[in-house]
Amino acid sequence: MKLYFTGDTEGLEQGAAIVAEELGIELGESGRQVRVLRGAPDKLEVSGVGSEFRIVYGEKAHFFRAFGLLAEAARENGAFRIEETAQFATNGPMFDVSQGNAVMKVDTVKLFMRKMALMGMNMIMLYTEDSYDVAEQPYFGYMRGRYSQAELKELDDYADHLGIEMIPCIQTLSHLRDVLKWKAFADLKDDEETMLVGFERTYEFIEQMITAAMAPVRTKRIHIGLDEAWKLGLGRYLEQNGYRTKFEIMNQHVKRVLAITEKHGLKPMMWSDMYFRAGSRTGGYYDKACVIPDEVIQDMPKGVQQVYWDYYHYDEAFYEEWIERHERFGSKPVFAGGIWNWKGFCLNYGATFASTEAALNVCKRKGVTEIIATLWGDDGTECDWHAAMLGLQLFAEHGYAEKLDEAKLKRRFEFCTGARYDDFMNIKYVDETPGISPGNLETYNTSRYLLWQNVMAGLFDRNVRGLGMSEHYAKWAQEMKTYAGRNGGLSFVFELYHKLCAVLSMKADMGNRIADAYKAGDNGLLSAIAKRELPELYARVRSLREYHRICWHRANKAFGWDVMDVRYGGLLMSIDTAAERIGDFTAGRLDRLEELEEERLPFNGKDGLVDCYFYHYMPSASRVAQHF
Repeated sequence: MKLYFTGDTEGLEQGAAIVAEELGIELGESGRQVRVLRGAPDKLEVSGVGSEFRIVYGEKAHFFRAFGLLAEAARENGAFRIEETAQFATNGPMFDVSQGNAVMKVDTVKLFMRKMALMGMNMIMLYTEDSYDVAEQPYFGYMRGRYSQAELKELDDYADHLGIEMIPCIQTLSHLRDVLKWKAFADLKDDEETMLVGFERTYEFIEQMITAAMAPVRTKRIHIGLDEAWKLGLGRYLEQNGYRTKFEIMNQHVKRVLAITEKHGLKPMMWSDMYFRAGSRTGGYYDKACVIPDEVIQDMPKGVQQVYWDYYHYDEAFYEEWIERHERFGSKPVFAGGIWNWKGFCLNYGATFASTEAALNVCKRKGVTEIIATLWGDDGTECDWHAAMLGLQLFAEHGYAEKLDEAKLKRRFEFCTGARYDDFMNIKYVDETPGISPGNLETYNTSRYLLWQNVMAGLFDRNVRGLGMSEHYAKWAQEMKTYAGRNGGLSFVFELYHKLCAVLSMKADMGNRIADAYKAGDNGLLSAIAKRELPELYARVRSLREYHRICWHRANKAFGWDVMDVRYGGLLMSIDTAAERIGDFTAGRLDRLEELEEERLPFNGKDGLVDCYFYHYMPSASRVAQHF
């Protein structure tokens, strides 16, 4: 299709060229005319009659969504008229490019921005604990893939072309383990991940971080973090100042940080959880017994937006109550929901859809005007970023409808990405195994611990016994192979899942099979496992690793993959050790296999499937370095 624009197109030219290329549309001075008009700030309209198209838009980001809607509707060769109302003033993702070691390449961020433009999203955050350059601090982000100032400026320019606001998202209190581990920052430590409140050099450093984060971007908005300071005031602060409540310490610190943002003319926001945790006897964010005294609220620093983050609830009543509790602080919160990509290889679309549907329905009713879709990289970023495309589309479509239209969501996703809605939804079955309720709202990460656990000393073997895991993964290995052949530019997402499921179709039940054969004295089966099955499993793990490595380096900077090398290396060597030890036993060189004689206990005393969050609990009951 060939188009040319007339009318109110000032400031749209570069973005239109980017989106046209993404859509395979030729822009020129001939072809079908698209008249462009400015309209109400929250409205967009797309229509086509005969040879003329029309777009009416209020915000730059709405124009690019309208462009996509026009291209989609024009394929039908009939008259059309589409009207939409934006439900939120701000709607976009936050990508964690620090905690999980994966720092997206600039081109990967740009790809997501192009898809966001088609979807109509207008904000992006890169969550950077230490993955940006601070000139005065050479150890800040050292060997971690930090973005240069030039890279961030390039991304901000690209975002601006597409009507996307790029908001820095940093930490100014805790979540700084990878910074504070260096001796250069030893004097700033309260504990291993939290800075020392009230110490002057802390605020000199914070100003350096804020200045560096803001230098390459246009916006005056910044997310200053301030969440999950678990032991706030209980480390060196306690030694130096004596005991003070978390409320007092938070207010003291936030006032100092806001003095810096005010000095630089910035508009800050912060995660709200520390105020709720301070008011809870259990330290919980969602504790209904939590009490935040009026005097604490009155003393809370003003001029900062509170961000209410919640990915864990599926009932609207809870979101209503917690938004109302945030309103006691004096304003509407920003809401941050989640695209559940952080529990291992598998993106949990059951929990993503259930939590997002409940939360965003309430946000619309309660007048919350700004929403964030978080994608966390906890503990390795094993889940490929591109698996989250459907989650982005979900947030985007909620952003243009009072009530989500599932048929439209499906149609828009397939148009914007060239991939299949049902195939992406079925990603959830990599973790939604036998023994898990439909939707996996428990958010169990079965595939992750079955991959990384030791094949002869599996800590989860009892939990999966009798559930038919091998059959489940054999089925989904074949399904994912089929999907890998029909999802266009995103087919690689399914090839990775195919290879993972192919490994698990052998490995998921192998520990129990080995233990049973040993106890039954079936040396023939043990020998067959050692000579044929374990070498085949080794080959499948190598294939998974090699493809995963390709996917990682396509999307991310090289830094961080070394952690995955350690994990895969440990897994491969454990398979090698298992084959050797079983071989030695069946050949009579060993009189017993100690690891097979110990009774298998349920993980952490819980029968049935479980959740295990961190890798270092999975491969061994012995001590494993947490970093790996």
